[in-house]
Amino acid sequence: MKIAVIDIGSNSVRLMLWADGKVLYKTLKTTRLGEGLSFSARLGQEAIFRTVEAVNAFKLKALNDGADCVYAYATAAVRSAGNKKDFLSAVYARCGISVEVLSGEQEAGVSLCGALGNGDGGIIDVGGASCEITVRMGGSVIYTHSADVGTVRILDSAGRDIKKIREFIAQKLADLKGENFSDVRFYAVGGTASRLGAIKCCLTEYKSNVIHGTSLTVGEVRSLAERLVTMSVEEIKRTTICQGSADIIGGGAELLASVMDKFKIAGVTVSESDNLEGYLIKRILNK
Repeated sequence: MKIAVIDIGSNSVRLMLWADGKVLYKTLKTTRLGEGLSFSARLGQEAIFRTVEAVNAFKLKALNDGADCVYAYATAAVRSAGNKKDFLSAVYARCGISVEVLSGEQEAGVSLCGALGNGDGGIIDVGGASCEITVRMGGSVIYTHSADVGTVRILDSAGRDIKKIREFIAQKLADLKGENFSDVRFYAVGGTASRLGAIKCCLTEYKSNVIHGTSLTVGEVRSLAERLVTMSVEEIKRTTICQGSADIIGGGAELLASVMDKFKIAGVTVSESDNLEGYLIKRILNK
């Protein structure tokens, strides 16, 4: 059986096609559904339209590629929006898909499952509107938190000014109790982690097998943040794989470094297995 899963995020919509225990492919389209959420509690109509059309295009692609069923879930941008029901109704009317909106805890859980399977360790998932930190030890989750800060929110509130970015992130993480997880092996998932891994590997095109398993120290992440916010958006697009995220990747890197500092995490491993795989396992196959 072929199963398609669509991830409706704050910055992009992603599609995964899976069959016989393996991922056949993943693809994405940047739609910026979460733009402006730092100033308004409602999703913008243009962002809704772009995102609904992307979901519909991915549904048709999946069916054309032999998918037997298509599932979709949404994360922080949709769950925090005052017009969440309008968005869900628009997706159903256009695509015939009922979207599951994940809570912050559920989002962290599927990311953990995707990166670690049943193993122990921690994950940091930097998204467009939220950031999840979760740790599992001895088979039990001992810490989980979803912070109300992500790459699109950072761009909305602080632009690409590193001083303002750091102030905004510090404000958003101020109430977060910084546990000492220096002895825990951490994985970083999501678009920011993948792109930083690609930049470290000097890739000019996306190669999941190369990015997966790339290690990043907190010093490397912060250095990349400082470098990326001083480069122009055009230069980032020209020299990296960050075509749809050139204006947010610097803020995302700074957020990842800040979380690593907060929890005394010296380094992370980039995992290309993430919440798409985790959602398939936890919410579909294990029903």
